[in-house]
Amino acid sequence: MQKAIVLYSVLPVRGAAAESAEMTTQLLFGETCDVVGIEGRWAAIRNDYDGQTGYVDAKMITLMSDSEFDSYQSLMDLSTAFVRMPMAFAVSQNNQTTLPLTAGTRLCNYKVDEKNPGVAHFEVLGVPFTIDPMMVMARPMDLNRDSMMILTRFFLNVPYLWGGKTVLGMDCSGFAQLIFSMMGKQILRNASEQATQGELIIGAEKGEINVGLTAEDLKKTKGCDLAFFDKGDGKITHVGILIGNGTIIHCSGRVKVEKLTPEGIVSSENNALVKVGEITHQLHSVRRY
Repeated sequence: MQKAIVLYSVLPVRGAAAESAEMTTQLLFGETCDVVGIEGRWAAIRNDYDGQTGYVDAKMITLMSDSEFDSYQSLMDLSTAFVRMPMAFAVSQNNQTTLPLTAGTRLCNYKVDEKNPGVAHFEVLGVPFTIDPMMVMARPMDLNRDSMMILTRFFLNVPYLWGGKTVLGMDCSGFAQLIFSMMGKQILRNASEQATQGELIIGAEKGEINVGLTAEDLKKTKGCDLAFFDKGDGKITHVGILIGNGTIIHCSGRVKVEKLTPEGIVSSENNALVKVGEITHQLHSVRRY
């Protein structure tokens, strides 16, 4: 099994070896994976970050030797910097071309220029890049409500995209995973997987049916907890991040803030499916990480 790295801004991962197959997740620049096999022009991969598997266009990954991977991984183990803004642009010092990078992209061997603090440097496989340090956070923020509020404000109104993890489109669990990664907490990719992690605060365990929650139950929760939703059958279908004071930020149609009651999320808008005040997602449980 060989290692590979993504040197594109974002790489779609599909559920089958075909362009028409659904996108199940995305890999960001600098992320690595195992190449499990090759099927024609498609590579079957396993993401090193969260273990997600799928298929990617083989020409969009770069194979790494064992020594290249070990060297890169040792640097990444020491690297805590990541792009904090929805979009930033790095410049390759090899050919002066620009590379768009999305929020949450980790930067290897990141350093601010001592002589020119308006410029920062990072490198990938020996290729040096520069980037505006104002676009970067040198280390993850603390896992708390204040950090979450600072980070999530940049994502309001980002449209829903199944499998997405960027400002151009994301799904509910991709949004949660991205925000938590920027606060230094690694969680799994899908809502049903995330519901197996952390500490259960209120509600039922994954697969169990919630027998009902109350306003008193919600008082046990706090900002930065993850709320999970089902259709009354214990099968998790949605996730959002609690803000506190009876509100939640989540991605459904778009990233937005809405009211949360013991019954679930209360719609703040009229659309073709629901009206203002209707419950859009039924609350199953809340977990803390």
